[in-house]
Amino acid sequence: MTTDTTPPRPRGPVAPLPVSILTGFLGAGKTTLLNRLVRDPALADTAVLINEFGEIGLDHLLVEPIHDGVVMLTTGCLCCTVRGDLVTALERLLRDRDNGRVTFSRVVIETTGLADPAPVLHTLMVHPYLVMRFRLDGVITVIDAVTGNATLDAHPEAIKQAAVADRLVLSKTDLVDRPERQEAYRDLVRRLAVLNPGARRLDVAKGEATPKNLFDCGLYDPETKSVDVRRWLAEEAVAGAADHGHGHGHHGHDHAHGDHRHDDEHDQGHDEGHVHDRNRHDDHIRAFTLATDEALPAAAFDMFLELVRSLHGPELLRLKGVVKLEDEPERPLVVHGVQHLFHPPARLPAWPDQDHRTRLVVIAQDTAADRIREMFAQFLSAVAPDRPDRAALMDNPLVPFGGIDR
Repeated sequence: MTTDTTPPRPRGPVAPLPVSILTGFLGAGKTTLLNRLVRDPALADTAVLINEFGEIGLDHLLVEPIHDGVVMLTTGCLCCTVRGDLVTALERLLRDRDNGRVTFSRVVIETTGLADPAPVLHTLMVHPYLVMRFRLDGVITVIDAVTGNATLDAHPEAIKQAAVADRLVLSKTDLVDRPERQEAYRDLVRRLAVLNPGARRLDVAKGEATPKNLFDCGLYDPETKSVDVRRWLAEEAVAGAADHGHGHGHHGHDHAHGDHRHDDEHDQGHDEGHVHDRNRHDDHIRAFTLATDEALPAAAFDMFLELVRSLHGPELLRLKGVVKLEDEPERPLVVHGVQHLFHPPARLPAWPDQDHRTRLVVIAQDTAADRIREMFAQFLSAVAPDRPDRAALMDNPLVPFGGIDR
């Protein structure tokens, strides 16, 4: 018999901890946002990985050192500098948590302003240990309302930061005071709506960038304690934006007046005063959906993903969705990838709602988008002139990876 009153630690696998990626270009205001978030009691049990403590205004807060590079704020939020290896920092946090030295139930990782968020996402998706202990909750991208257009024009990294986001946080909207700034801001909102129509946009100045709105945007909804595929995919918003683009004759990826909430005066001002630059980086990014009622053979879908990864990996910004497979059509497969790397697929115990279709949301460069669409149709055995069907792709010794059983 033990006299230890500490409750026993639960046996078996522990639930993965949610991780949010906070990104945004230099000067966008992500550090200001993070400063405010770490003071919020809602994030008291959050571990925050930051680049340098000097960027976070901790001086006026009482902090308790834990060990090198880690401090505990008076709010209970744990902050740790990322010095080189992200894997090392995450493993150290887990080790301290497992040993009872710290407690937290969420992690926020702030990237550098010049960073492509893909490598951080890759770390969470493919590391054999971290993938069991963490789950990606979402990507939060902060965009400067005043300089956002110029940043998107000049820096491809900023395009990627916006394209992979689950939440787009617009900062400094209170500085959009002059007519020229207002027109530029309307253009920025339209661009973001076309570039990433599935991402929810939040205005900092209006008080919308709260923990409740920023976090818990992944597949699992903590409020209902269930899987929310519709919310996670935002398929209707993506499909609606693509249809809106087709209606304007822009094939779904050009400038398509992406904000569906504008009024007639807004439209008129745009048509008369805005000259669209076809050389913009985001003109070559397309968000689109793939869907079918058909249950797919597992081997066919594996081949489809393998071809997408191998042939279009660098052009694939993000792919996520649920898939109905022939072997277990009542248990959907969840897939999530960034460029050529994918999180290990996971089976849900059942469909969470009445929509049992395969649904994929894809954000990719336009050179790959049409090919990915064609490839998906071919694996559905759709007949098209001068295009191989699924049987030809799957049982052809000349295709990459050798076809079936080769």
